[in-house]
Amino acid sequence: MKRFTLSDRGFDVVNTIFLFIILILIVYPLVFVLSASISDPQAVSSGKMWLWPVDITFKGYERVFANDAIWLGYKNTIIYTVVGTAIHLFVLLPCAYALSRKELMAKKLILWFILFTMLFNGGLIPTYLVVKSMGMLDTMWAIIIPNVVGAWSILVARAFFQQSIPDQLVEASKIDGASDFYIFIRVVLPLSLPIIAVMALFHAVNLWNQYFNALIYLSDRDKYPLQLILREILVVNQMQLNDPGGSAESLVDQVKTAGLIKYAVIIVSSLPLLLIYPFVQRFFVQGVLIGSIKE
Repeated sequence: MKRFTLSDRGFDVVNTIFLFIILILIVYPLVFVLSASISDPQAVSSGKMWLWPVDITFKGYERVFANDAIWLGYKNTIIYTVVGTAIHLFVLLPCAYALSRKELMAKKLILWFILFTMLFNGGLIPTYLVVKSMGMLDTMWAIIIPNVVGAWSILVARAFFQQSIPDQLVEASKIDGASDFYIFIRVVLPLSLPIIAVMALFHAVNLWNQYFNALIYLSDRDKYPLQLILREILVVNQMQLNDPGGSAESLVDQVKTAGLIKYAVIIVSSLPLLLIYPFVQRFFVQGVLIGSIKE
């Protein structure tokens, strides 16, 4: 049995304190925003509410969900996220696995082309013209296709395959008569759940928070994702605050409601991802660490 020295115990104590501080720094903003979304805005602005809710009110959520478009935004965002993530994995995994194999011809040349895209891109206007020329304007594909896969994702997934899929396993499968396609589907993918979960989570978060591309490429309000709908709610509320009409009491009430809406919008847009994350968290650390090991 290993005996811990005084320095070992001291390190454990310091490490525990340090990690506890980091935990507080991460958790406190989440708890604060959640509490502020259901607290009296005056208590929030005066500093009376610093952790737990004060004078609980759900007026902010009532104003957000009073807009029927919020459910349309949720539906569109879920469609964009699910379809986009599925296509992302469909393109990413075969590409990364192929680049991880030593027998692939011109592998270094292909990798250089991929790395080039990390440093240079066409820019906003050329990208818009490409999307327009392909007939994707004002369609869901304008949100999904332009960013379907990135160089960083390919490199991380490639590193994972190189580190986690033994060459002996692939060679043994080939000796048994398995084709490359069969090996990839029946052997490689079942062993790659960590990197699949990580890449799916990263891309799903990116699509869920998609805002700028939707603002540029979409003009039909029925196709707006959740983020644009929430932006509309904030903009309309801000315009009401800038309206000089109305009594002083009405203006004060609008200011209070604006604070509630601001925090409620953050919770409405983030809550689904916070609920999904625990289910993929167990794959997260393993996938990121193995996928980031330098070749």
